[in-house]
Amino acid sequence: MDDEHQCSTTAAGPPDHRDDPEHDRTDRDARPLTSVASGAPAGAPLSILYSFPHGIGSPGIGWTALQQVRSLVAAGHRVTVVAASITEPLGPVARAVTTLTVGGVRLPHRLFGRSRSIAHHDRVTARILAEGDYDVVHGWPWGSARTFDEAARQGVPAVREAPNTHTAHAFEVVAEEYERLGITPPVGSPHTYNAVRLRREEREWASATAILVPSASVEQTFLEKGFSPRKLLRHRYGALVDTTRSFDPDPRDEPDHVFTAVFVGRIEPRKGLLYALQAWQQSKASSTGRFLVYGDFTPGYQERLAGLLEQPSVELRGFTGDVAGVFASADVLILPTIEEGSALVTSEAQAAGCVPLVSSAAGANLEDGVQGLVHEPRDVETLTAQIDLVSSDRALLARMRRAALDNRANLTWERASIDLVAAYRAAMVLVREDLAGTGSAGTGSAGTGSAADSDDRSDQPRTDTP
Repeated sequence: MDDEHQCSTTAAGPPDHRDDPEHDRTDRDARPLTSVASGAPAGAPLSILYSFPHGIGSPGIGWTALQQVRSLVAAGHRVTVVAASITEPLGPVARAVTTLTVGGVRLPHRLFGRSRSIAHHDRVTARILAEGDYDVVHGWPWGSARTFDEAARQGVPAVREAPNTHTAHAFEVVAEEYERLGITPPVGSPHTYNAVRLRREEREWASATAILVPSASVEQTFLEKGFSPRKLLRHRYGALVDTTRSFDPDPRDEPDHVFTAVFVGRIEPRKGLLYALQAWQQSKASSTGRFLVYGDFTPGYQERLAGLLEQPSVELRGFTGDVAGVFASADVLILPTIEEGSALVTSEAQAAGCVPLVSSAAGANLEDGVQGLVHEPRDVETLTAQIDLVSSDRALLARMRRAALDNRANLTWERASIDLVAAYRAAMVLVREDLAGTGSAGTGSAGTGSAADSDDRSDQPRTDTP
């Protein structure tokens, strides 16, 4: 029997007019905050309510959410999942509820309107929370407003995933990049400024006990927007890593091996391919090596980079379904991203012995100078020097490759779940401190209103891969 049939899967009814955000203020539960927070013993398995308002297992953040759930279950925690739909087996979860699935068929958000569909998901999750006994609630963007209010009333810690940088920061940085390039963002781009979306996210951040930040770069953007360090809990994302695979002998160590750099991912301005191509053009490696670019371009970007893409040593390879194979045959990953949460490809590269040359915005799980090299966003000069360094010093490259392979155990989803559970327990401590009057609250610019008090109507939250 497969995992999907081992769990109890219940489809919640489709949304009706009451699930429209403009009705949220009229039927909210007004119960006061409880005086006792959850107190699961240290080290004991946790009861987790995991809310994901999209398709769990779908590409992007849906895949990230799936791996988080699977690793939590594998670690022995009791996980109740509420998702719009479930596209991959979750493992033996305590319960799985789908909010946009009828008769096993996934319903698109647009059928009822995205805002109404997500509000319906949030309402269902809040009801499940009210009826159950949970140690912590884990919510994702847009699907957590009412649920977090219910958690506050019960004294249950609520953590809000931040898969990318602070949304205002992302809007600012991406807008600047498009302006530099002289091109227009695609219609409906999740990185285009949207005041309604930002306001709703601010309200979710405000009502959460804490915000889960997957990298130092993400954490810094929240600090710069005035958030208290107390509100920010670090964790990490993992990767599907084969820790037992041997790379000895490694064809990349052969004397006749051609130095190979790769770029892998969605090719959009914020990923920084412009700077990778500029650095490659200026490097000595461009005359003896090759730079392979994998991925699909967003509209207008390929045309803008046309001159740089015509370099003889640059090859466009298109989308690949064999990322592990690409990394296993490459020497370095070049990812000079300007805005990111924590790029999973940086871990996938290390797992295959491909040394990351990444910007500090990539949120890579590595030590600069050991498993990879880090530069600041848009610093083409430093990136050029790094390319020349590793392409000319084979002994150094081999040492860094070995260090990356030795780091594989720290890159797994199993390892990531340890940090995630530690963040959950830290949030539980915060609630106990707040109820005891010993905490020091501070959310910066996140707002002060109830997250459910919103009549916002706009498009989807950012659903790109962290």
